[in-house]
Amino acid sequence: MKKIAALIALGAMLASPALADPVEDFYKGKSIRLIIGFDPPGGYDLYGRAAATYLGNFIPGKPTVVPQNMPGAGSKTAARFLYTAAPKDGTVIGIVSQQIAQNTLIEGTVGEMDVTKFGWIGRLTSNIDMGITWANGPIKSIDDIRKRETVVGGTGFAASSGMIPRLLNLTAGTKFKIVTGYKGSGDITLAMERGEVEVVGGTGWASTKVNHPQWIAEKKITILYQLAAERHRELPDVPTVAELALKPEDQAMLRFIGASADIGRYLIATPGIPAERFAALRKSFDAMMNDKEFIADMQKRNVDLDYMSGDKLAEIVAGLMKTSPDIIARAKAALDVK
Repeated sequence: MKKIAALIALGAMLASPALADPVEDFYKGKSIRLIIGFDPPGGYDLYGRAAATYLGNFIPGKPTVVPQNMPGAGSKTAARFLYTAAPKDGTVIGIVSQQIAQNTLIEGTVGEMDVTKFGWIGRLTSNIDMGITWANGPIKSIDDIRKRETVVGGTGFAASSGMIPRLLNLTAGTKFKIVTGYKGSGDITLAMERGEVEVVGGTGWASTKVNHPQWIAEKKITILYQLAAERHRELPDVPTVAELALKPEDQAMLRFIGASADIGRYLIATPGIPAERFAALRKSFDAMMNDKEFIADMQKRNVDLDYMSGDKLAEIVAGLMKTSPDIIARAKAALDVK
């Protein structure tokens, strides 16, 4: 009788439908908003839209991923929306400034937005922000900007385009006149093309290779500096911002800020989403980054990929949040943050 009962139970199990996947059930028929903290056509928009095109194919239930630009305050508008107002159910993810950790430390807003509570999904690429000017113009190096006032365009304090020139004015003896209020690096680039500004204060090396490959191939631009802890392998002759500082203590502070290059272009989830959905988003991101079709498409478009897992990315962010108070205080003083 026991054998018969076991066979009946086994038959019932085989005849019943497979156990439902709660993550698939949740996402099926839904859309995920991917909030991009800057306007097109800069690097954040480039990578955000690339992820939006492919990511949904790997998420259980295959939801549609819809990119939505939400510029403002160097992406702080988008970051605050993700942290406070967006649904905490896994239907909203985002891509915001790579300086997000440093900014909250320098501004003293960790209590308002603890970046370690975001769900760090994964990194699409590391990113070197750089200052550029026309190669046929009067500015050939930082030394020229130490000699005369030079108009530079930026989006605001929270983004590298406004922050780097100000730091260089304070630590490297430059004479940048900073004009902020642009929505993204694309707008600043147009301003430089129109002659409104002489320098783009911060734009991504990776996105420049995609959006303006002729500038590099035809040597139309001079790269003045790069924001990184170390010189990028493709920019060995371009000084890092830290190298330009005149005092050792300022060099240490600028290396702290330059560490944002390792954070790069990444996806985050809102804090507090259900664990199984967050795990699914990370797994889906990893699958996308290893997908042959996605990789081939990015290579065809000359888009750099430099994958880092969400776990590792979260470790880097957590490490930055433990930066010495002395270095943070120096950065705060340099940027005159009250």
